[in-house]
Amino acid sequence: MSTTTELLKGAAELFPDEVVTQAHVRHLDLPAAGRFALITLDNGLDHTKPTTFGPQSLANLDKAIDQVEAEAAAGEIVGAGITGKPFIFAVGADLKGVELLKKHEEALAIGKGGHDVFKRLSSLAVPTFAYYNGAAMGGGVEVGLHCTYRTVSKAIPAFSLPEVFLGLVPGWGGCALLPNLIGADRAVSVIIENSLNQNKQLRGKQVFDLGIADALFDGADFLEQSLLWTASVLKGETEVVRPEVDRGEAWDQAIERGRAFADSKVHGAAPAAYRALEIMAAAKNGDLRQGFDAEDQALADLIMGGELRSGIYAFNLVQKRGKRPVGAPDRSLARPVNKVGVVGAGLMASQLALLFLRRLEVPVVLTDIDQERVDKGVKYVHDEIDKLLLKGRINQDKANRLKASVSGSLDKAAAFGDADFVIEAVFEEMGVKQQVFAELEAVVPEHTILATNTSSLSVSEMASKLKHPERVVGFHFFNPVAILPLLEIVRGERTDDAALATAFGVAKKLKKTAVLVKDAPAFVVNRILVRFMGEIQNVIDEGTPVAVAEKAVEPLGLPMSPLVLLELVGPAIGLHVSETLAAAFPDRFKVSPNLAAVVKAGKRGFYVYDSGKPELDPEVAALLVQGDSVLTEEQVRARVLEAIAQEIGLMLDEGVVAEAQDIDLCLITGAGWPFHLGGVTPYLDREGISERVLGRRFLPQGVASVPA
Repeated sequence: MSTTTELLKGAAELFPDEVVTQAHVRHLDLPAAGRFALITLDNGLDHTKPTTFGPQSLANLDKAIDQVEAEAAAGEIVGAGITGKPFIFAVGADLKGVELLKKHEEALAIGKGGHDVFKRLSSLAVPTFAYYNGAAMGGGVEVGLHCTYRTVSKAIPAFSLPEVFLGLVPGWGGCALLPNLIGADRAVSVIIENSLNQNKQLRGKQVFDLGIADALFDGADFLEQSLLWTASVLKGETEVVRPEVDRGEAWDQAIERGRAFADSKVHGAAPAAYRALEIMAAAKNGDLRQGFDAEDQALADLIMGGELRSGIYAFNLVQKRGKRPVGAPDRSLARPVNKVGVVGAGLMASQLALLFLRRLEVPVVLTDIDQERVDKGVKYVHDEIDKLLLKGRINQDKANRLKASVSGSLDKAAAFGDADFVIEAVFEEMGVKQQVFAELEAVVPEHTILATNTSSLSVSEMASKLKHPERVVGFHFFNPVAILPLLEIVRGERTDDAALATAFGVAKKLKKTAVLVKDAPAFVVNRILVRFMGEIQNVIDEGTPVAVAEKAVEPLGLPMSPLVLLELVGPAIGLHVSETLAAAFPDRFKVSPNLAAVVKAGKRGFYVYDSGKPELDPEVAALLVQGDSVLTEEQVRARVLEAIAQEIGLMLDEGVVAEAQDIDLCLITGAGWPFHLGGVTPYLDREGISERVLGRRFLPQGVASVPA
């Protein structure tokens, strides 16, 4: 039994739930080239289920390579290839098992096991070929990098090395091999930039253009064309010429660019990007053995670290919990929605109209207080459809159909008399929203669901004066609507199951991550963000310089600083929500007089960008009235995190959501909080803040952390 086999056999015991990938070897006679061995990866599940590499799967691939290696040594084959089942090549390591690892040596075994198997492909006595026929991520990309040649399908929708996004490094050859194949600059883009840009995926042509693949073929007959190309390479008819990799100053500059990008995204808060860059920097001399050893060590260190556990936790929240909302009623209660109404035609309402139109493909009608506003809203939708057409996202026929399906009207009775779902997106004031709902109830059918996009007001109070409050539901989107996945679905005191089931059904068709929340002030995301930003504003009001307060939370690696976020939200909206929460919870929320002054002065934020970077607006600086209590960055950070921990604890006690996992899911999908924080509760647990503030952890040991 080989060392690799022993290693993988021992590791397999740590992955009890592994979905095992088989590696089937079949032989083909390539025209005028000879007998060829093709390994196909297949986990036996339907074509939508990804193929992964756990210990047993790696052992199966190792065994298949044993056969191919013997045939190559005996001169029985002229080459060997590897491909995947239809539409899926392979998507990397089995993360379910990684969560269970408790010891550094166990993690090290996983790294070494993958390397030992994959690098056998590069040491065969015959040329090897990887045929990327479908989705390829992580280890799925890396197994192909160990081959001599690669082809890629034009139809591939997703190709990436996402490890840094999750808190790992591409540890089965990616950090060492990719820069030596396509150069350090392009490798930094794939490994660092794409990962930290919300796990951006490459398509087939981009993979080819980057030089990762040597040939590009249509999806319909991809394998056939790849094999014909392989034959021409083996016969010497096709020569693969790759550009020489620049190992001089350009390599060093690329690494520095990667570090600067990582700093801008995570501010040193998560180690994965920096470990990957260290390995890539060391790979400059082309010493792959040294690079592979460094990858093994980095993998083991990071697997045992909190960021990776939080990353896997966050990934599972989005991919699993986010697709099966906790507390959603039986879907059979949902009513069909064949027409949608939108009250309002401003920017938010117009974005909603576009989303409903694109996803539901049913008639959508907007109303507002005058024709000019209505026309502007419809025009916005038409213009966005034209942009989709120009980008090739839709064809002319679909563009025409969508445009014909959106309309505007000043007459609510005519507009909504046959609507099944009507959502309001008007001014955030209770009296205005109650009046809108009263007008709607008078003209819509009895079955119509009435939804509100309120960000902080009580859904129950909004519905309290209606004859049928049971059909009113909160449907809170986040801006920009097309990008942020979260949809907070709010159950009012009298909302019935049919209305709620319909709301969840619509959310699914809109491709949104729906989370059921209690009708509590500001719901989930805004309540946490306002407490977060409120503490920043408080320390500024008390005397801490703006720059110190802002820099204090940089180590969290949030997508933007608190005051930049306030600018995105809008100071007036931020002030309104803080007023709502201060009225509900005066012991913890205050209305910042400085924020009120900024809003009164009509300022759009605290910063100006004349120099190309944010600098405190002198006019805002002149408005600020501060005390004489100056805190350090560490003191500010501790105060902010303790406030967040306290607020989340209270929200869970109040039953605003079912569990801490829902808090994290909301922050990840609604506010863009990073995976390496796991949202926020794993980080608060890891740093000991939860226990210091609440006397308890938010999550059990082993959830987003190393098992006890």
